[in-house]
Formats: sequence, C-alpha cells, structure tokens
Amino acid sequence: MHSLLPLSLLLVVVQHVSAVRIPFVVSPSLARRAPIDVGNTGNAQYVANITVAGNNIPVLLDTGSSDLWVYFAKPPADPSSIKDTGEEVSLSYAVGRASGHAQRTPITLGNYTVSDQAFLLVEDTASFTGDIRSQGYQGLLGLGPNTGSLVRKKLDKKNADTILQNVFNKAGLGQNYITMLLDRKNGVGNPFKGEMTISEVLPGFENITSMPRLDVETVTRLLKSDQHWQALTDKDNGVIGPDGVRIEFDSIVPRAPDGQLVAVIDSGFTFSQVPRDIADGIYGRVKGAVYDSTNEWWLLPCGQYLNVSFNFGGRNYPVHPLDVVDDNFSKVDSAGKKVCIGSFQPITTAFSLLGHYDMILGMNFLRSAYTLYNFGSWIENGTDDHPYIQMTSLVNPAVARAEFVQLRLAGQDTISTDPRWQILPADQLQKSPVSDEEKKKKYQEMVLSRWPYILLGCLAFTVLSIGFCIWKCCCGRNKKKWSEKSALSKGLVPGRFRGDSKNANHGATDIAERDRDTDLFSHRPDYNSGEGGRHSMDNRSRSSSHYGMEPRKGENPYGSTTELLRTNSHSSLQQPPSPYHQQNFASHQQYQQPQAGYDQYGQGGGYGGQPAYQQQAGYDGYNQGGYNQNHAGYGAGYAR
Repeated sequence: MHSLLPLSLLLVVVQHVSAVRIPFVVSPSLARRAPIDVGNTGNAQYVANITVAGNNIPVLLDTGSSDLWVYFAKPPADPSSIKDTGEEVSLSYAVGRASGHAQRTPITLGNYTVSDQAFLLVEDTASFTGDIRSQGYQGLLGLGPNTGSLVRKKLDKKNADTILQNVFNKAGLGQNYITMLLDRKNGVGNPFKGEMTISEVLPGFENITSMPRLDVETVTRLLKSDQHWQALTDKDNGVIGPDGVRIEFDSIVPRAPDGQLVAVIDSGFTFSQVPRDIADGIYGRVKGAVYDSTNEWWLLPCGQYLNVSFNFGGRNYPVHPLDVVDDNFSKVDSAGKKVCIGSFQPITTAFSLLGHYDMILGMNFLRSAYTLYNFGSWIENGTDDHPYIQMTSLVNPAVARAEFVQLRLAGQDTISTDPRWQILPADQLQKSPVSDEEKKKKYQEMVLSRWPYILLGCLAFTVLSIGFCIWKCCCGRNKKKWSEKSALSKGLVPGRFRGDSKNANHGATDIAERDRDTDLFSHRPDYNSGEGGRHSMDNRSRSSSHYGMEPRKGENPYGSTTELLRTNSHSSLQQPPSPYHQQNFASHQQYQQPQAGYDQYGQGGGYGGQPAYQQQAGYDGYNQGGYNQNHAGYGAGYAR
C-alpha cells in the first residue's frame, strides 16, 4: 500500500519546509547519534532533509510505504554520481503517479551515508494534482519493511534494499528501530518539536520501551509485500466515541480475532481513514454537522469538543480534541460561515480491497503519541523477535480540554452548559450516504479478501459432488449384482423359463453353470442313503437344481438348520443321524447305487429305466407329485 496524501497535495498550505534542518555530518565511526529534525507543514505533512547527489532534498516521511523517490527541483550538484539502472518503475498514489528510472547514488540520512543506494528518480510531476515544490517537498522516504519496496523488486533484489535496511545492516547498531515524534502547529505553546531517531530514544520519553509491544505480524497477510506497521485494537473495546461508549464495528479482515480491528499506523496520511460507521459514530451526533459527499468528510462547528480514544495493548490513547475537529484549512459552509473538518475520514480511496486492514491512523492520531517502530526479524542481521510497535501517549485529557477551550471557545468553557455543544441521542445519529463506487469496493473486498476460502469451498464442493456420484454408481452396481444373485437363488430370473422346453432346458443349464462359477453355495453336504431315500431326496435335489430353488428353513424334514444346497457334481445323499434313519431306512448298503448309473440318469438317460424329464409340464408334475409326497413321507416318519 502506498500512502495517500490528499490534503498535502490538494490544499494550498502557506507554511513551507524551510524550517527543516539536518546537520548532515557523516560519521565514519557511527559512534555519535543525533535526532533528525522533522518539519511540519501546516499539520498536513512531515518532512525531513536527505542528501542525494550533493543536493539537500526535503522528503515526506511515510511509514506506510517502503520506497524512496526524488525529484530534483534544480540540477544535482554531482550528477556523475548517479547511475541509471535502465529499469522503469511507477509508484501510484491517489493524487498522481511517481514514474521514472531506478537509479543508484550515495544518499545521506542523518549521520548515516549509504554509498550505493537505489532510488526512483522522478523527472515529471505533471501527473500530480498539485505542485509538490510549492508544498515544500521534493520526494518521499518510505520507512516500511524491506519486502514492500517496488524498486527492490524491479531490480530483482540485487543490492536494492531500502535505505533503513542498509543503515541497520552496515552500521551494526544492535537495536534496529526508529522513533518518531510529530509536533502540532497552531497549538497552545509547543512543548516539543518534531524529531526522528534511529536506534535511540529521545530524552524525556524513555518510558516508551516499557509500553506494550504491539506485534505487527499477528494478522496473516496474503502477500508479504502488503505488510504494514499495523496493530490490533483491544478486544471489544477498540474505539471509544464522544459519549464514552465503544463504537461497534466488525472487522473486514478475514483472520482478525473477534471483536478486534486492524489499524495501520501511517505517517503519510494527513487525516485518519476509518470505517464509515466509526466516522458516523464520532460526528453523526453533532448538532449542525453536515457530510460533504464531494470531499468525503464531515463538516461541523469548530467549537465542538469531542473526546475520542483508541485502546491498544490494554492502554488507552486519547486523541487531542484539536486533532479530532481540524481547523487548519479555512473551510466555510454554503452560508460562508467558518466550519472545521472531521479529521477521522470515512475510508474510501484507501479502502483495502484485499481486506488487509480496517483503518489507517495518520498524522492527526500520531500527534498524540510518541511512536517506536522496531524492525526485529525484518532486518537480516536483526533479532528473531517479531517486528512491533510501541506507543506512549502525549495527551493529558484535562490539559487538552483547557487548550481546546482557550483556542476554540475564546477561553470560556461552555462545553457542558451550552446546548450547541451537547451531542444528540444515539437514536438521532445521522448516517453519511454511501456512494455506488463505495458499495462496489465493499463487494470487491468481500470477494477478494476471502478468495482462498471461496476457492477451497469450491474445491471441496467439487470433490464431494464427484464422490457422491461415484458412491451412487457403486451403490447402483452393487444393488444390481445382489438383485441378480437373489433372483438366481430364488429361481426368479426373468425370461429364463418362458417358451418351449428347449429354452427351459437351456435356462436350467445356464443357472447350473452359473452356480458352479460363483460361490453362492459353499456348504455342500454329502448325503449317502439307500435307494428309496436316494430316489426321493434326489428328486428334490433335481427339482431344486432345475428351478433355481432351495428348501426354506423350517421345512427340512430332519428338523436341521442345514439347507440342501446345490453342488458342483452329482453326489449321493447320506442319511443324517436321526430316529428316522433307524425306523424307515434299511441298511446303508441296500440303498447304495452305482455312481455311473446316477451320472447317466443326470445326463438325461433316466435312472432305473425311467425316461429323462424334458418338458416343463413333467417337471411341474414331478415337483407337485413325487417331491411333495416324499416330503410328506419324511415328515410323517420323523414325527413318529
């Protein structure tokens, strides 16, 4: 993300950066460290000087990006030191595009000089909506992580690290952090001036190292290049509105913990960018407040005192009331009456389409906190600690109220007594209108920020659908297979025994062959009996074999649970051990028949001179006569 600088480029600011001064004395030993002065241009931008090719160049300090780009308002003092890489680079901003070739040259920041620093040389600023020289700067210095640099990416990461990365790597400072203190113009006195430090803490602010460490890598990103200086607000207590009550809002970041918002700390934004519901919660209950749809901010009376604060790491960080209602740009309403701008602007142009953050806390927030940015493991020779942010509040609420009264209410504290300054009840809150473009962006964010989950969901649905289809096919095949087996076992195969006797014989033969090929009937008892028993039982076995039938359980004349099953070859029937054997059968040898004769009978020649059964009617008669009679005889004999 590149920081957007809407006010610093759209509004004419009369104060310039001439007050910015840095004594650029390069210390070869790097033993002495000195803070870098930071100039304030109308509370709209913060600038420091760097030396590029012998020229002092005022650059915006931007913690929201990682690249350095420079525009020479006059020819460089040492042009021979600049080496063109031939690589074109373009950096996009909401108010223009910084384009040109990536170059290399010695660059000095504070007491540190990098002899071969990569940067973007911009030769044409016509794409910007304002004259950057008249606004006091000629470039931008990104103070974000190394992985976010587009110049580095364009040069294939070859000796193209950011200037801070090079300073930390080569200086051996031990602790790789920077701090930033932003002052306030047009305030009551100036207790401090703007300064930036490298690997040291400003005197008087040593307590910052004891503040909570806000891990900037807690929230998972899709791409490393989208990493920012970001932190999570406290759970269910992130943003406190003017009435002292939390303003509720659900994060758009897919993996943000419940009840917490992702805030980017970005010194490149004049006004903080917050979700529309939060902006409405701050200004929508102010009497006389009007939303300016053209500039996409709230306009309200300058005397309106509003208390707003943010909670991070269990600490409360109040915003100075002079920075909640901004009086730096001489705005008037339609009647020509002076009005002020609500400095917490609904996030529109800076909206995160990939859902990486919920809000951007810019200059109006950072003037209320001294901030430390520790690069940790982002630096090659750094520590293994995750990068983190620490902040210490600069606002005493009672003192801040007194300063507001002195500047905005002519020293008369009527905040609690004048009805004009009483905020409206919650049920009278005004809602700012949402443009079609913003609705489109929100829809795009909903899709783009969740595309990994949408893709996984689609893949899971596809796999489940294919699996269901395969399962249905398998179930259908198994059902057909078992239906066929069941029909074979019951003699209900359709079409097998219709028509003439020849077809019937073929059908019976087919079933017998299938029985031999499949292992439907694995229990094959061998019954050896006499002639009478063999004749009657063999009739039953043949009837069963020809018709694909089996005797049902409970009908076994022996009272046994064993069923008579088909066999792969003709076998004799053996008398089971039962009382019936002793009473109705003669000796075992008396009923034994030669195997050859039995085989001849089974092949159609008949047995004992009897003709083979060739007609369907004969089978029916056999089944209804001999089989039933034998069955009855066995039952009667067994009963005795």
